[in-house]
Amino acid sequence: MSALYVILGLVAAQRAGELVYAERNTRRLRARGAVEAAAWQHPFFLLLHAAWLLALSMFVPADTTPNWWLVAAFFALQLARLWVLASLGPYWTTRIISLPAAPLVRRGPYRFMKHPNYAIVALEIAVLPFAFGAWRVALVFTLLNLFLLALRIRAEEKVLSERRLYQL
Repeated sequence: MSALYVILGLVAAQRAGELVYAERNTRRLRARGAVEAAAWQHPFFLLLHAAWLLALSMFVPADTTPNWWLVAAFFALQLARLWVLASLGPYWTTRIISLPAAPLVRRGPYRFMKHPNYAIVALEIAVLPFAFGAWRVALVFTLLNLFLLALRIRAEEKVLSERRLYQL
């Protein structure tokens, strides 16, 4: 089996597991009174990630030898991703879900930046295609992701600013 398909399979399995975890957290947060903002954005992120993996499977020849340094960098990003998930714990979702009375998370990578998960995802979307020489896939999906992230961060910051005021 080719390295490409093994890696894409692992990434797809990871993303599927994250979706299950995120939906479980979303249900629990909603049961506690959390509300969702900008719900219309969620399907676009799901489509972007699925299309990114599909584009890699379609445009990268199966026998392409990857740049193993970039593959290692991609898997190092997965460790950073796990740090984000562990830091947010039950508050991590793939949606903008806010529980007004909950304190803002300020541990883990959130001590250093506001949106570490988005930075990690942006790097993932670029690094994995580059590992297989697919710079066009990296460029197209990086630009699409940045566009969606600009909308998402604006909506998320509005929700978080209301919570920051509430917690003062």
